[in-house]
Amino acid sequence: MITESVNTSFESLSAQLAGLNEIDALRKLTELFPGQVVFSTSLGYEDQVITDLIATNELPVRLFTLDTGRMFGETYSVWNKTLSRYGLPIETMYPDQRKVEQLMTTKGPYSMYESVENRKECCFIRKVEPLNRALAGQKIWITGIRAEQSANRHDMTQLEWDDAHQLFKFHPLLNWTFDDVKQYVKEHNVPYNPLHDRGFVSIGCQPCTRAIQPGEDFRAGRWWWEDNSKKECGLHTHEEVFKP
Repeated sequence: MITESVNTSFESLSAQLAGLNEIDALRKLTELFPGQVVFSTSLGYEDQVITDLIATNELPVRLFTLDTGRMFGETYSVWNKTLSRYGLPIETMYPDQRKVEQLMTTKGPYSMYESVENRKECCFIRKVEPLNRALAGQKIWITGIRAEQSANRHDMTQLEWDDAHQLFKFHPLLNWTFDDVKQYVKEHNVPYNPLHDRGFVSIGCQPCTRAIQPGEDFRAGRWWWEDNSKKECGLHTHEEVFKP
């Protein structure tokens, strides 16, 4: 439920961030909420840009990633290169082992292909529940979301109130294009996942990600067997977000 106090805080924070570039906005957030600003990285293109911004500007932001246990080998490789390059700890959140064991025992390793409900169940166990633990008690959640990534994200605003997690979400790259991201990575020699060079623009779990073909939507490679309207895993459910 969006309260009057949340609305007032949202307007105040929006005013303080207005007109600031990505670095200054992130710095302002860390000043306003010391020790309570976190960044969830999937180690993809956009998130690598944000990691570079945080590291090179020495911003006190806590980094974490969700290891679902089904990642590409290339993702682990860029993870290791990122640790070596920046020297920043990346806290790792794993799913509840008992829940994974139960899912695998009762439905097997590929239940996600059988129905949207099964796929969302797998996403919840491997991603959503660990994310909820990582965000508990935090005030600001930094993400690598860009507006052009999907229809669901096109109308997002840079600052949002996430009622489900009771915190503000900030998307510093929301208005960047994919070319902007690639150019930044190239100019700053940012380590990136080599799968991007093979048509994987959005990279998640190995069984649920494929390369896209020329002309396909940015998110076409994620859960490609489902209707486009279903292609969110629950990490950024837009129904629970407040915008102006």
